Amino acid sequence: MLQPQPADATIADMTEAYLESLQLLERMHRLMLDLVKDEFERLNRGELTPVQAMILYNLGEAEVSAGELRSRGMYQGSNVSYNLKKLVSMGYVHHERCDMDRRSVRVRLTPEGQAVREMVQRLFIRHAEGLAMSGVLEDPPLDQVNLQNRRIERFWSEQIRYIY
Repeated sequence: MLQPQPADATIADMTEAYLESLQLLERMHRLMLDLVKDEFERLNRGELTPVQAMILYNLGEAEVSAGELRSRGMYQGSNVSYNLKKLVSMGYVHHERCDMDRRSVRVRLTPEGQAVREMVQRLFIRHAEGLAMSGVLEDPPLDQVNLQNRRIERFWSEQIRYIY
């Protein structure tokens, strides 16, 4: 039986670690949505789905188009246009047609939407403080993990561009 060469073993190890990272990212995203859901249930704000709360959070102070908003966040399995319509009807988002391109709609938070955004932000700040106190964010430093994730994101973006 052939023994794997050191380079082959290294590539196999890296591939295994990469595949594990993909699974972790997916699970962490679902857990984040569950954390948001639990927080809103605790605050008796069950009218919003976690995805809708994240749309409000990611919208922030900006006024953007639906397409821009979609590219900012991860709305796995959701229809951003549908959720924006719901958020408009519930009074969390204000929308208006662009003067230059009447097909395009610009959206921004209402005061009610801003209040929800602040709730999500407080939740994330609480989590960041707890993680920092526990030392979880120190080894490896989270900024290094984020740097590596941005590199992977750039690689994926280039792969998508290459396809088209």
